[in-house]
Amino acid sequence: MRKYFMIMLSCAMLFVLTGASKRPITLFMVGDSTMADKTELEASPERGWGQLFPSFLDTTKVCIQNHAKNGRSTRSFLAEGRWDEVKRRIRRGDVVIIQFGHNDTKQSDPRRYTSIEDYEANLMHMIGDAQQAKASVILCTPISRRYFKEGVFHPRHGAYPEAARRVAERMDVPLLDLEASTVEWLTKLGDEASKAFFMNVAPGECTKFPNGKTDDTHLRENGALTVGQMAAKMIVEQEIKPLCKYIRTEYTQPIYTTPCGIK
Repeated sequence: MRKYFMIMLSCAMLFVLTGASKRPITLFMVGDSTMADKTELEASPERGWGQLFPSFLDTTKVCIQNHAKNGRSTRSFLAEGRWDEVKRRIRRGDVVIIQFGHNDTKQSDPRRYTSIEDYEANLMHMIGDAQQAKASVILCTPISRRYFKEGVFHPRHGAYPEAARRVAERMDVPLLDLEASTVEWLTKLGDEASKAFFMNVAPGECTKFPNGKTDDTHLRENGALTVGQMAAKMIVEQEIKPLCKYIRTEYTQPIYTTPCGIK
């Protein structure tokens, strides 16, 4: 009887382990509006690069949960409990991509403004939690705003990208330097050509902004795909495991995330 019991127990454990190995990796995307899912797809051309990132993934092996949210900084993402929700969902073997910085700089808004020291501490807090859950973490510098003065491009994020680089080195996690890559991209494009990748909307172009809109922070679909492709290529070039083996650096058509029900 005992021998029979041990055989059955071994079979049950093997079944559980086999089932666990077939579970798709979940890629959690954590950040601000430049990464976030947009819901008004007919009314506005604005898209987040995380929303288009499935275009560069084997989605049969990797499931994306995009928790990035408009207007959030590291401070507000933590204070609102959004990180707690991500942490609750993370399982061993999952991947977390973190990108903040746009809203951490906003000194006029105490709910979002984060000093450089606190920005670093908040990033390390999130990275530490994910690592404790046995997930892999990829840190990003914030994508650059589009800002030209007299035809010359100027970065606008101050010391925050460098702070993210320090955190990646300190915590020994891979870094996608999206600030550096988008600065290079925008500089090569130039002032006029780069407008088409951002939310510079002509009057009558979309129903959400009938009078037009000038926005050099948020991306259109072509901009989101460009940034997503940058991220995909960096993951492959750096051989960032486990994600690199599920990445494709070219796409045939845009693929959008399936919203994960986070408000």
